[in-house]
Amino acid sequence: MYTAFTPGAPWLDTDGKRIQAHGGQIFQENGTYYWLGENKDHTTGEDEVWTWGVRLYSSHDLMNWQDEGLIVPPEPDDRESILHPARHLDRPHLLFNEKTKKYVLWLKFCDDSHYAVLTADALKGPYTIVNSRYFPCGRKCGDFDLWKDEKGNAYIYFEADHTDLLGAHLSADYTQVEGEPVAIYSGKKPPETREAPTHFVRGGRHYLLTSGMTGYRPNPSEVAVSDDPLRGYTVLGDLSEGDPSNTTFHSQSTCVIEVNGRYLYLGDRWMPELNDWSYTGDLRPDPATQKKIMAKLKELGLDPVRDREEAMKVAIHISEACNTSLADYVLLPLEWEGERPILHWKDTWKL
Repeated sequence: MYTAFTPGAPWLDTDGKRIQAHGGQIFQENGTYYWLGENKDHTTGEDEVWTWGVRLYSSHDLMNWQDEGLIVPPEPDDRESILHPARHLDRPHLLFNEKTKKYVLWLKFCDDSHYAVLTADALKGPYTIVNSRYFPCGRKCGDFDLWKDEKGNAYIYFEADHTDLLGAHLSADYTQVEGEPVAIYSGKKPPETREAPTHFVRGGRHYLLTSGMTGYRPNPSEVAVSDDPLRGYTVLGDLSEGDPSNTTFHSQSTCVIEVNGRYLYLGDRWMPELNDWSYTGDLRPDPATQKKIMAKLKELGLDPVRDREEAMKVAIHISEACNTSLADYVLLPLEWEGERPILHWKDTWKL
């Protein structure tokens, strides 16, 4: 049983297994904390498995988590299903709709840059797909976050076309974007493109954490603030200025939760083996990986220039073929310099 948090160390559930809830969120309901995310326990990098469904955990202290099972199980026998393990299911996020009494779950699919939307009458499901291939406002889309205000109005923050980060209202049933999105960041290119958006509110102000776009390799996170959920964000700078590796302590933001007035940052440490790596902006693959990429392009008859988009997908797939079943987490309290949140490393800490 855990009595303190140890960021970056393997985090085991009450059965002694690694917690598998990546890219997701922690929220509270009826006095219990829940944590849902990508189940990576089958993702070794040695085959086509990307995500093995969506897993849910429960806790009363945020340290000790009980496995509640797969609320969205994979469908390994149906290659046409969006829930087949080879599909690149990422970033599950959930809202409960008080009007419809439905749990609304959004999933990202990075292999084809779209979302799927599912609903259920109970937190643990079963979930029914209501839209398996959703492109908000006709845009290719990536990482996202969902948020609802005290009146039940819901919002989405999402990366679009590898250039923009947009914010938008959701429909009354939370299943689609309503109205035109607002550009929070625009006209950027990887690795400067903003992704992994994480929204939270403190003192009536809206904060948005984002990372750069570097795949599973970590990079500096950025924090912006506004008095409005969608408009007028001002960039405050790096979230973890004291990190000499420029990698947000080797993590990528997934959510921020408020606990008794404290705000806790949760990030995924996708590649623990890179803990000695520092971000410099040079994202070229190492020579061995580059050789694998070129061999695969030749096998598929793809030209890196002529078939740039398809070639890029191949390169990303090979570069990110890593054992994320061993991915860890970084949970740290946000500290404040005025109205600016800052992360400082702690080997161990308690609430």
